[in-house]
Amino acid sequence: MLSALFLSPAGWADTPEIKAGQALSHRLEMPNPAIIAHRGASYYAPESTLPAYQLARALGADYLELDLQRTKDGHLIALHDNNLKRTTNIESVFPERANDPVSTFLLSELKQLDAGSWFNDAYPDRARPQFVGLKIMTLDEVRQVAEQGNNHPGLYIETKSPDLFPGIEADLKTYLAAHRWLGDQAPTQPDNSADVNVRFTDSRVMLQTFERSSLKALQSAMPDVPKILLLWGGSDYIKMAQHPPKGEHESTADYYSRLKVNAPSDYAQWLEFARDNGAIGVGPSTIQTPHQSDFARQFSYMDLAMPWMVNMSHQHQLLVHAYTVDHIDDAYNYRNRGVDGFFTNRPAALLQAFDRAPEQTPQAWLEQLGY
Repeated sequence: MLSALFLSPAGWADTPEIKAGQALSHRLEMPNPAIIAHRGASYYAPESTLPAYQLARALGADYLELDLQRTKDGHLIALHDNNLKRTTNIESVFPERANDPVSTFLLSELKQLDAGSWFNDAYPDRARPQFVGLKIMTLDEVRQVAEQGNNHPGLYIETKSPDLFPGIEADLKTYLAAHRWLGDQAPTQPDNSADVNVRFTDSRVMLQTFERSSLKALQSAMPDVPKILLLWGGSDYIKMAQHPPKGEHESTADYYSRLKVNAPSDYAQWLEFARDNGAIGVGPSTIQTPHQSDFARQFSYMDLAMPWMVNMSHQHQLLVHAYTVDHIDDAYNYRNRGVDGFFTNRPAALLQAFDRAPEQTPQAWLEQLGY
């Protein structure tokens, strides 16, 4: 029922850290290493849009990842930012509301926005005319993508800024149960011809959050659904060691790369909280080794998946799903440390790293999908 445990290069399965994570994953019917398409295949198509998710499914990602927010009229949608300026044309459609939070908009208003043209402007080397006019997606639309096609990925859902959406955890449970992604009504009969059958396992839904209060709420609402506590350093999160402030000409990615956890005990506190409140794993940030490009520097952070941190997580019986890993060399590095899963904007590259190279290139798949 699972994607195979693909390992590269040969011999990785013998390392103690990899074996520790595999044992945890096996009990949860979870792929290891799990390839988690971050906002879809968002390097090649606008994040959290239909082509990004269709491409991730076609390539063979194990999970489609999304940030969950709620509209003013109660619809659950997939969108990362708290406002709409970066990834839509909100400033031309509703200029007086450009800075307003997503929660103040009706779904019908959000569906008037162009969520694709910004990508063509930002990354002309990957621009496609068909991206113009793409729409913000609802959770319902992402679910339908996961249920279609030749592969059957799971859903990996983050409660985004949950304090802005009281009760969203319960809303999510109601939705997932109604659409047979939870409970006894969820399908368990795999498609034996498919490369990815996560949809038919008990780990078909993964829940994630940075917020301790939301982890508690998710555990209360859905105690049997696997959960990941995402990790971050700084105020209200893991205590970091003293460090010089960000330099005037220093990139944010370079600044993050030199931050260190204050002490192992500070890291352990978060692992203990995760374990004691229903999480089956943690999601630490990583450094993207090459992070000079406009795209990569957005997703390179502090290294919270150092070898001792991965080891400590496994000792606490917690999996490690690291974000955001886009390069094959980084995938090898973090896998050697024992990382069990990877959030990635480039699922094709990560699949190739673990001997699961897609049948076609992302470009060829996009054309086949009509883009």
